[in-house]
Amino acid sequence: MLAKTRAAEIDAQNVGKDFGSFTALDDISLTVGCGEFLTLLGPSGSGKTTFLMVLAGFEAATRGRMTLDGRDVTHVPPEDRGFGMVFQGYALFPHMSVAQNIAFPLKVQRRSASDTKRRVAEMIEMVGLGGHGQKRPSALSGGQQQRVALARALACEPSVLLLDEPFSALDKNLRNQMQDEVRRLHQETGTTFIFVTHDQSEALALSNKVAIFEQGKLQQIGTPRDVYEQPQNRFVAEFLGDINILPMSDVKSHGRFTEGLFEDQALRIVRPAQSSGQTLAVRPEYMHLTNKQQSNGNSIAATITGLTYLGAETRLDLTTRGGTHLILSQVTADLPQGFGPGSEVWAGWPEDKGILL
Repeated sequence: MLAKTRAAEIDAQNVGKDFGSFTALDDISLTVGCGEFLTLLGPSGSGKTTFLMVLAGFEAATRGRMTLDGRDVTHVPPEDRGFGMVFQGYALFPHMSVAQNIAFPLKVQRRSASDTKRRVAEMIEMVGLGGHGQKRPSALSGGQQQRVALARALACEPSVLLLDEPFSALDKNLRNQMQDEVRRLHQETGTTFIFVTHDQSEALALSNKVAIFEQGKLQQIGTPRDVYEQPQNRFVAEFLGDINILPMSDVKSHGRFTEGLFEDQALRIVRPAQSSGQTLAVRPEYMHLTNKQQSNGNSIAATITGLTYLGAETRLDLTTRGGTHLILSQVTADLPQGFGPGSEVWAGWPEDKGILL
């Protein structure tokens, strides 16, 4: 195993980026701790890649300040920041072998021939490409090319590694393999990783921390569990997986509970600290089906409109009496017998599993 790389802390304060009259980034402030794995997540055009390019120095910030271990690097050119970069299209040199591609940044740094040879050999073994050192990129599979790109970016032991949607061109199985590979490399090197993706499951699986972007704004930043289970607004709640949105009326707080009415049905939620809102949200996996109203927890009447068999789980589509669409995920083996399209049911969930938006 390689020795741990010196990781760096990045702090961005009020960073903005304009392209003419268009604001691509609007007052972004966040801190990436030493050795963290931060994923920038959001839909296309949300600003996540623009923010990565500003971090790398390929785009100049219109305003704001960025520091690296306390040193101001806002106007430092990319080659002087010491970051590694893995591009979406790999950007390998087609006329060079695998070993020559990995050696390229080391030669730019004017490392000795012996040090370069040693480091290239280490990196080839680390990414599992032993025996492929003399091949050209065109002779490699997509996953192997991605490994070369990772090895090249890590060869010069950067304190920060930036990855711009590196798995977008890979099929599902290969994508899963490369996720495992990146997770392993992060653990082995100790480098600070900043990763861009629009894939929610990928972000939750890989990261220590997730920053969610939309329309150039940072909507929320936190651990994967925090942003999934305690979204701060409706965009974050709906962007991260499926969720049921229940607009309530007559919302009131009573001690540790918030209560309200949904289609004249009383619902209750354990009240989070400093929470407010008129909308109750529930993840499908926390809901369960019964054939009668439950005395404990929340439950609402609905009709099953569709079932989708997904193997270990079954997805159920329901419609409430007032016409609200619900999604429910049930372990297939636990699905009650006799429930199917047209069945009148009750959808229930615990009081501590609702989210107030």
